[in-house]
This record gives sequence, C-alpha cells and structure tokens, in this order.
Amino acid sequence: MEWYWAAALLVGVVVALMLLGVPVAFAFLASNLVGAMVFMGGFRAFPQIIVNATESVTVFALIPVPLFIIMGELFFHTGLAIRVFDALDKCFGRIPGRLSYITVAGGTIFATLSGSTMANTAMMGALMVPDMTRRGYKRHMSMGPILGTGGLAMIIPPSALAVLLASLAEIDIGALLIAGVIPGLILAALYAILIYGQVRLDPEAAPVYDVEPSTMGEIARAVAVNILPMSVVVFCVIGLIILGVATPTEAAGFGAFGVMVLGAAYRVLTWDALAKSFMGALRITALVLLIIVGSSTFSQILAFSGATAGLIGWATGVEVSALVMLMVMFAVLLVFGMFMDQVSMMLITIPIFFPLAQTLEFDLVWFALVMLLGLEISLTTPPFGLLLFVMMGVAPAGTRLGHVALAAAPYIGCAFVVLVLIIAFPQIALWLPDQMPN
Repeated sequence: MEWYWAAALLVGVVVALMLLGVPVAFAFLASNLVGAMVFMGGFRAFPQIIVNATESVTVFALIPVPLFIIMGELFFHTGLAIRVFDALDKCFGRIPGRLSYITVAGGTIFATLSGSTMANTAMMGALMVPDMTRRGYKRHMSMGPILGTGGLAMIIPPSALAVLLASLAEIDIGALLIAGVIPGLILAALYAILIYGQVRLDPEAAPVYDVEPSTMGEIARAVAVNILPMSVVVFCVIGLIILGVATPTEAAGFGAFGVMVLGAAYRVLTWDALAKSFMGALRITALVLLIIVGSSTFSQILAFSGATAGLIGWATGVEVSALVMLMVMFAVLLVFGMFMDQVSMMLITIPIFFPLAQTLEFDLVWFALVMLLGLEISLTTPPFGLLLFVMMGVAPAGTRLGHVALAAAPYIGCAFVVLVLIIAFPQIALWLPDQMPN
C-alpha cells in the first residue's frame, strides 16, 4: 500500500470516529486495531500492541502531569485564586479599564499556578464577567481578556499540556516548560497594551466607576498576604528547574505541596477541597493516560506502515523553504482547531510533525513552543474552539458564538505577533533553556 493511502486510512479512521462522537482515546484505539490488522499481520500483532501500550504509560517523565493538575485544582477549590483577585482589586485604583487589567494580571498569575487552560477560562469567566457586565463593559473588554489569558496556561509553566507534548515528542520537558516563560510574559504585556489602546479609542467600552480607595499600607498588606506567597511557589517551581536543582517531576511535587501548605496556612485546606481536587485530578489524569496509550501505538503503526517516512520524503522533496513548511504545519493546526480539541490535534500531528521538524533541522524545543502557540490560537478558532464554548457557558444571556469570537480576535492577533517574534528571534524562546545546567 502506498504511504499516502496508509496515512489516509489510519488518520481517516480517527477523524471519522471523532466526528461520530466517539471519545478521543477510543478513536485512537480503534485506529490501532485497524492498523494492526492491515499492516502488522492481523491478530498476531495484538499482544505487541498491549506491551507497547503498557510501556507508554509507565514512564517517569509523565509524573508531572497529575502533580501540576493537582496544584491547579487545589488552587481553585481552596479559594486561593479568589484571594489573588481580591488583592489585585486593591492595586489598580480607578484607572480606566481596571477590571480588564485585573483579568490579565490575575489570569497570568492563575495560569502559572493552574497549568489548565480550561480551568483558567472557566474560573475567570465565572468570577469577572458578571461584574464587568454589570459595570457596563462591552463584550470585547470583558470576554476578550479572559479568552486571551485563558490560553496563557498552555505556554507559561507549569503547563500540563506542555509536559504531555514533550513526553510524546520525546524532548526535554524542563526545557520546554522554561521556554514558555519569556514568550508568555511578552504575550501578557501585549494584552495589557491592547487594553490600553482599546480604552483610549473607546472610553465607553470600559466605563470608570467609583472605587473605595485603598491606602498604600492596605495595598502592601494585600500583596504580601495574598500574592507574594503564591508567587514564591511559582518562582520556586520554575527556578528549581532553571537552576538544575530539581527535575520537572520534583518541581511539580514541590508546587503541589506548596499550594497545600498555603491552603493549610490560610485555613482553607478542608477535606471537601481535598476530595474535589484529587477527584478532579484523577479524572483528568486517567483520561490523559488512556489517550497516551492509544496515541503512542498510533505513532508506531504510522511509522510501521511507511506513512511517516513517505510523508517526510515527500515534504523534503518539495522545493520550498523550511519557513514555508513551518507555516504549512502551523496552518494545519489552525484548521484542525476548528474541528477538534488540542489533545487530539497533538496526537495526530506529533508523529508526523516532529520527524519532519528534525529533518528540517529545527530546534525541537523551539518547534514545540511554536506548536503550543498554534494550539493556543486554535482554542479560540471558530466554530469549535473549546474556550469559545467555555465562555459561552458563563456569558450573559443573549451572547452568541459570533460575539465571543469577535471579542477574542484582537487577542489572537497578539498571539500571532509573539509567533512572528519567536520565528524572527528564536532566542526569545531558547535563552532561558540555554541557561539551564546540562
């Protein structure tokens, strides 16, 4: 069978089943069974598939995934997130667009503590949108910043999706986590600049309202009590990896333990919060591991069928530059984002994209960050961008999908600016990883 028919068969089974509503993990498992029957000698290949599946999830490098998820769940269910927003509320005074700025600042902090894009968007949407709507904020000033900063959790460490991507692509997890720090902060700064420009052009988009002034002492106390302790946890998690003191797994364990200590110190670490946090982490982790079982075998069958080698040979034989090929791969991510979730996109594209990126002599950590940016942008790509639907769930009555997509559009533009910067100046992403001890 020609390589393109093999690729069409394997990928086609996955996409067709997902369109029929079959869960992602089971769609990949079904494709693996079809591939084994066609390319690996039928039923005789099934024991090998089982062995490969077991090996794919008994990997030490995957341990940061549940730990980072627990860290975010605890931060949310203990109410520590609300304390951060309350402290920020005291810091911004009566500046125009204050709630939008609070959203960007708080969302960035929460992104570093949660690692979950969906949780970030849902929490900020439920917390901020009702108040912003009541204050007369227009949709692009209320929903836009939330959609923008929601995606930051995918780039700023600790990112569970970055850990998963690095594990599947077999690249340095710590390097990829750290590579997202500077681009993530640049993106947050661009969001703040965008809000400033929107308020200047249309002051009525974010009406100024009376706020009870806080003294410098009250502001300092709020920051010291509710922001600095959380920031220290984040700094230690990232700093331990950069300094080479701890592996990503050890840093993730420290982060989860640190949030528990903070919860106990603030007397909000209840049995109910612990139960909800661990159950939430258990559900997400089980789903991730089941998906990895299917995807790792899918990669092997794709290679065994000759589809991977055939595609790489075809792509490298086309008379186009490496930059054009990078843009084609990025465009594929955006198109996929219109129809499927980010994990499914990763599982389909990683077995094809990373061997191609290696052939094109891209730095794989840099390429993985570019891919994460594509995944982030696709989260708000209509008609099926997941963050659009999360926002629809907390938006005021009468809000349509088009309203949410338009609110997200300027923030997608900011992400494209960061993408251009990373391509033009790769050291923006690679400088911090280069400082890590070997």
